[in-house]
Amino acid sequence: MTFLLMSVFLGIILFEVPKLIRNKHWRELIVFSSLLSMAFILSLLQILDVKVPSPFEGINFLIRDVLHLNYK
Repeated sequence: MTFLLMSVFLGIILFEVPKLIRNKHWRELIVFSSLLSMAFILSLLQILDVKVPSPFEGINFLIRDVLHLNYK
C-alpha cells in the first residue's frame, strides 16, 4: 500500500513540477511542494495506522483558549 501511495505522489510530481519549472513559477512551486508534502505525510501516517489528531481540535483550542473567543 505504501508503494502505491508513493507511486501516486510521484506521478503527481512528474506531471506538475516540470510545467512549473519551465514557466518559472517559483512561488507556486514552493506552495505546491509544501502542500503536497503535507498531504503525503498525512496519507502515509494514515496508511501506517498512526492516530492523527483532528484539525478541529487544534482550531477549537486556538479560538477558545488562546484568543478567548466564545461561539455559541
